[in-house]
Amino acid sequence: MIKKLLLISILLLLPGLCSGQTYLDIAAPVSGKPQLVLAPSTTLSGPASPEVAKELSELFSLDLGLAGLFDVTTAGQAAPGAPLLLKSAYAVNGNSLVIECRLFDQVLNRELTAKRYSGSIKELRRMGHAFSDEVLRVLTGQKGPFTGKIAYATKVSGNKEIFVMDYDGFHPQRLTNNGSININPDFSPSGREIVYTSYKKGNPDLYRREIYTGAEARISARPGINAQGTFSPDGSKIAEVMSKDGNAEIYLISRDGRELARLTRTPAIDVSPAWSPDGKRLVFVSDRLGKPQLFIMDSDGGNVRRLTTEGSYNVTPRWSPKGDRIAYARQVPGGFQIFAINPDGTQDTQLTTSGSNEHPRWSPDGRFIVFSSTRNGAEAIYLMRADGSAQTRISRGRGPDSHPTWSNGW
Repeated sequence: MIKKLLLISILLLLPGLCSGQTYLDIAAPVSGKPQLVLAPSTTLSGPASPEVAKELSELFSLDLGLAGLFDVTTAGQAAPGAPLLLKSAYAVNGNSLVIECRLFDQVLNRELTAKRYSGSIKELRRMGHAFSDEVLRVLTGQKGPFTGKIAYATKVSGNKEIFVMDYDGFHPQRLTNNGSININPDFSPSGREIVYTSYKKGNPDLYRREIYTGAEARISARPGINAQGTFSPDGSKIAEVMSKDGNAEIYLISRDGRELARLTRTPAIDVSPAWSPDGKRLVFVSDRLGKPQLFIMDSDGGNVRRLTTEGSYNVTPRWSPKGDRIAYARQVPGGFQIFAINPDGTQDTQLTTSGSNEHPRWSPDGRFIVFSSTRNGAEAIYLMRADGSAQTRISRGRGPDSHPTWSNGW
C-alpha cells in the first residue's frame, strides 16, 4: 500500500516539476523521509581501486546524510522498494580519474540525473561533492553547498594564520604566512577572494586577497582598528569596523578601500556588521544600551532598531542567505552558545549547548551553520543543520581553529 501511495505521489509530481515544485516536497507527505540507497562503486574500465570506491561511498554518505533529507543506506541495508538509488563508477589511469554518477527513481524506473567528471586522482572529493550538490539540486530545486570552501583562522603553525579547507575538513591549504595575527576572513560572493584583518604591519589593518593567485592589497589602514570586513551581496562594497574617529564605528568602503560612508554615529561601540541577502539592511552589535545587543539598520545607516531583547551579551551575528534567520553567539554561564532569531525578533532559539560556541556562519544555501567550539578541548570547527541538529566536527588539525566562513566554491 505504501509503495502504491508513493507511486501515486510521484506521478502527481511530473507536471509539478514544470511549475517549480520539487520531488521531496511532493513525496514527503506520503512517504516521510525517503530512503536513498548507495550502491557499491564499480569500475568503468581498468583495475579496481578499493580505496577510490571506499572514499566515494563515505563521501556520499556524509554529504547526503548531513543534508537530513534522506535515510541514507548502503545496498545491503536497503529496504525493498527504496525509492532512490545512487550509483557510481570510476576509472583510474595513473594519476587520472574519471567518475560517473547516476541517481535513479526506482519506483518509476527512471534516471533523474547523471554526471561524468574527470580530473586528477587528487580531485576525487571535489567530483564527489559536486554530485552531492547535484542530487540536492534535482530533488529539492536548490544546489547543495558541498563544493564550498571554509576559510578559518588556526594556530596550527604557532601563529594565527588563515587557512582554507573543504567543507568537510579535507585538503587544508594555507593562505597567509606572515607570522602575525590574522583573523576574521570573509569570502567575496564569487568565493575567489577574501578580506581579513592582519596585524602583520603592527596595526589591525584590512586586506583583500585573491585565493588563486595570492595577490593581496591592504585596503584599510587608518589609525586604530580596521576589522571585521564583510562583502556586500553584490561584492561591490565592504562593511567594516574602524576606530579612526575615536571609538569603533561601522563604515562602508569600496573594494579598493575608498571610504564611502560612515553608518553609525554614537558614543557606543558598534561592531560586527553583516549584510541581509538583498543588501538593503545590516545587522550589527552595539553596546549603546549598556550591554552588547544586536541591532538592524538600513544599508545607509538609517532606521536603526533593536533586534535581541534576551541575554546581556550578544555578538557576531550573520544573516541567513535565505533572509529568514540571523545566527549569533550569546554569552551564558560557562561561555558562549549559538542562537538564531527571526529578523523581526521572534523565535529566538538556542542551537548549541555543549562547550563554548562562537562565530556562526551560514552555508551558501542556508541549510547549515559552521561555527567554532571548545566542546572537546581545543577550539575546533564544527557544522550543524540550521535547526541545530547533526552537530559534527569538521576541522581535522591540532588547532585551535576559529573564525570560520563558508564560500560558494571556487
